[in-house]
Amino acid sequence: QVQLEESGGGLVEAGGSLRLSCVASGAAFSTHDMGWFRQVPGKEREFVAAIRRNNRVTYYGDSVKGGFTLAKDNPENTLSLQINSLKPEDTAGYYCAARRESVLNTIRIALYYDYWGQGTQVTVSS
Repeated sequence: QVQLEESGGGLVEAGGSLRLSCVASGAAFSTHDMGWFRQVPGKEREFVAAIRRNNRVTYYGDSVKGGFTLAKDNPENTLSLQINSLKPEDTAGYYCAARRESVLNTIRIALYYDYWGQGTQVTVSS
C-alpha cells in the first residue's frame, strides 16, 4: 500500500512561483511511476507531469511545458513540482499519484494510476 501526501499549495499572484511536494510512504519509488495531475471542479483530471521509476525520463503535459519542473528525491521519498510563471489558468487542485503499471503510452492517463494523495490547492490571482 502506498500513501501520498502533498503540500506546498497556496494563493499566489500571476507570475509567481510555487513548489509542490509529495511524500510517499509504503513503497519504493523504484517500483512505481510517479506523477502530478490537476483538476478544477466539473472537469476531468489533467495530466501535468510524470517521472519513470528508473528516474531517467520525465514527461510533461502539453499545457504546462516550460514553466513546470518535476524532480524526485529518492532518499527522502519526495516528488517535487516546481511551478514558475504561474497563470490564473493554472488554478486547480494538484494531486500526486503513483502507479504500478509500466506501459509507457498510458503514463498520461489518470485511470492507470493506483494511488492518489488528497491534493493541494493552487490559486493564482490575476
